[in-house]
Amino acid sequence: MPVVTIDPERSTTLDPAHQADIDKFEDMLARHLEGTIDEDAFRVFRLNNGIYGQRQGGHNQMVRVKIPYGSLQPDQLEMMGELADSHSRGWGHITTRQNVQFHFVQLEQVPEVMRKLGSVGLTTREACGDTVRTVQGCHLAGACPFEVLDISPWAEAATQHFLRHPLAQRLPRKFKINFSGCDTDCGQAMFNDAGVIAVRRTLDDGTVEDGFRVYVAGGLGANPHPALALEEFTPRDELMATLEAILRVFSNHGNRDNKIRARMKWLVDTMGWEELQERILKERRLLPASSSWPGGIPQHVLDEGDAPAGRSEVVEATPMGQGTQVAIRSGAYEAWESANVVRGEAKGTVSAYAWSRLGDVTSAQWRALAAIQRELGADVRVTNRQNLVFRALAEDQLPRLFEALSDIGMAQPGAELVRDVVACPGADTCNLAVTQSRGLASAIGEVLEEEGLATVGGLRINISGCTNSCGQHHTADIGFYGAERRAHGQAAPGYQMLLGGYVGQEKAEFGARALRLPAKAAPDAAAAVVRRFNDEREAGESFRSWLERSGGAKGVAEGLKGYSEFPAPDEAPDFYVDYGETGPYVAEVGEGECAAT
Repeated sequence: MPVVTIDPERSTTLDPAHQADIDKFEDMLARHLEGTIDEDAFRVFRLNNGIYGQRQGGHNQMVRVKIPYGSLQPDQLEMMGELADSHSRGWGHITTRQNVQFHFVQLEQVPEVMRKLGSVGLTTREACGDTVRTVQGCHLAGACPFEVLDISPWAEAATQHFLRHPLAQRLPRKFKINFSGCDTDCGQAMFNDAGVIAVRRTLDDGTVEDGFRVYVAGGLGANPHPALALEEFTPRDELMATLEAILRVFSNHGNRDNKIRARMKWLVDTMGWEELQERILKERRLLPASSSWPGGIPQHVLDEGDAPAGRSEVVEATPMGQGTQVAIRSGAYEAWESANVVRGEAKGTVSAYAWSRLGDVTSAQWRALAAIQRELGADVRVTNRQNLVFRALAEDQLPRLFEALSDIGMAQPGAELVRDVVACPGADTCNLAVTQSRGLASAIGEVLEEEGLATVGGLRINISGCTNSCGQHHTADIGFYGAERRAHGQAAPGYQMLLGGYVGQEKAEFGARALRLPAKAAPDAAAAVVRRFNDEREAGESFRSWLERSGGAKGVAEGLKGYSEFPAPDEAPDFYVDYGETGPYVAEVGEGECAAT
């Protein structure tokens, strides 16, 4: 695949807002290096610009690039490759919130990174900190046969409205907005501060109106909370005002004294749901008096349109969402096509996934993906399961896409199969993680491959390196979060296994605790659950249904007790060393700067 250079016309001119961000960062960085600015003030400023400190200390930084609703253009994909080579460690990481992260960027180089990103229309602004974070959206929006509305222009309108919005700069805590085009909820709206799902209602005169159901106060972390419906139906012309009203109530009433209880979800406990609901609706009613009132349908939506893709009358729609079970055909292309291709929209185009192991994409892969996108004229989005999807494809382009993805190692049948393990960065770079979650994810993947279980469908495995759920372990069929264990008088890496998490059909079910495991036993325990589900499930049966008739999380855990014991250190010293480490395990937790604190 040829390397295509970045468009010089686009790269020579920076948006004035991007340039202003860079100029201010350079000024604040100079003051920080001179010691003339308060350290806490610079830290807040740095975080609000998407720059995190790493556990390695010094000037090592993680740079988070915002990818609103996951949409990327070829020159932006190429820029990811450029940054991976010039400022990071040769690869970038796709996150569970449709961002891309680069690690080990030196603080002094951040303005240059921001300048390069700005040259292709990307920013780090408000990717971190107590701000409105990246607006997420279903990665198949506009290409989904099940959707009620194409939420893409709505997610873009929300991005434009809240980016650099004065109200959104010093919130009590971070604020997350997420869009899904139907109740399948591939965007995962049900555990966000404001989750928007497109719905349809029938009026008294028999006419049908498309609009939204807005959910409020969802969240994960150490104390997960499912979002609650603000009202039965929100008309299209009131959606943006509703989102700002929610944000204003959070800004006014969120806990600014205790970060641990500062998220929107805690207002349900302190204020009560009925009062919180009433305050939001009252704020919306009076919002026209505000200079920032975003009333009516946004101009971007009017310009782009939000009509759904529609459903084909000829081609059967590919099932989607958590719990999807796939019949894998034999043959490399046939297996990929059966697992990774989505069909069924009325306009006849198809979508296909490029599988990214652990969400890691090398510089060569980024550049190749850009060339593939240009060659096929496709639309590309990153997904919340750390993959990429090519959209607006013709059927006869699929063999060429498979060939091109095979050349760069991204053509494995991974979407909606158990091999698609999701993990946060863990103790590799995060200050709060206590275990190497990426190492566990790799080990689980290897065991599944060895035992012929990697292509089992209808199962999701998610891993976090601590309780804070950046790997979204609460929502997976099989979830793990890292924890320090004590065994035979020594510290050792361990995990809590959870079973039965689910998001879809406008509900969120969080996984129940099964049992605690040594880190080195967790892969075999995970494989045992996958094997048992695969052997015992009835035709089309979901994991949750199987789990319930198998005694629930505790009932399944009974059969896993043999994996829970630590051998003595002299019998199995590797149980006291974490994945990817060489010395004895130590749970080192630094000052939290990540999304969890």
